[in-house]
Amino acid sequence: MNALTAALESRYEEMAAQLLDIYRDLHRNPELSMQEHRTAGIAADYIEKLGYAVTRGVGVTGVVGVLRNGDGPTVMLRADMDALPMAEDTGLPYASTVIAADADGQTVSVAHSCGHDLHVTWGLGAAHVLANARDAWRGTVMIVFQPGEETAQGASAMAGDWEAAGLPHADVVLGQHVMVGAAGTVSYRPGVILSAADSLKVKLFGRGSHGSQPQTSIDPVVMAAATVMRLQTIVSREVAPLDSAVLTIGSLQAGTKENIIPDDATIKLNMRTYDEGVRTHMLQAVKRICCAECDAS
Repeated sequence: MNALTAALESRYEEMAAQLLDIYRDLHRNPELSMQEHRTAGIAADYIEKLGYAVTRGVGVTGVVGVLRNGDGPTVMLRADMDALPMAEDTGLPYASTVIAADADGQTVSVAHSCGHDLHVTWGLGAAHVLANARDAWRGTVMIVFQPGEETAQGASAMAGDWEAAGLPHADVVLGQHVMVGAAGTVSYRPGVILSAADSLKVKLFGRGSHGSQPQTSIDPVVMAAATVMRLQTIVSREVAPLDSAVLTIGSLQAGTKENIIPDDATIKLNMRTYDEGVRTHMLQAVKRICCAECDAS
């Protein structure tokens, strides 16, 4: 058993109850992407008390804690903080009932359905062990709490503020994600384990009309439906069987009434890829199909 593992084992009991309380609090009080002010404050206050030099507001709500402990590599531990715009239906006593306004001004339920409350809790636990077992390691550790992972805004926002904040560059970056699997286990593998993700919002413009006069319209509902079906052929017919890729359409929004043909429709889709060439091809295919279906309509 290495020194840090031994340190974790000896401190687990003293940390566990406090970290469980923090986790339940974060779960009960989720915040949307780039709105993680409360969560960031909890993380910053916690690691500051442990002796970390803390920089707040990196990339809007990001937090970076730096702990120097002699000569050695600089290692970054990263945890994301944001929650998702969806209602929780777990029945847990600490379930979220939070309602908030999203970036578009829409009122939405908010829940930690992707586990970023766990990520923050893990980061705090690691920060605690490292701060209290400095005889077991040498170098510099950075604990990074990143906003906006779900909207792909937080990483670039933090990187944009990095130099101005005078933060060090890491030799090694370690991240983690809660996934479906056996409780109490850690999974790992050599090579790529997590995919690249692209989220796209496509707005299709038609011409509205009364439902009784479809001939005077350019129906964006039909346009969107045809587009959704055609987009499904990208993975099944354009990506080689040995290349992994996913294209999911999670939202199709159009109109408000059954007898009115609306002016437009909106499709929101998510892509997952492991290969940059496959990613580029899929992005081009999405644009080609959307434009072609609009021309066809």
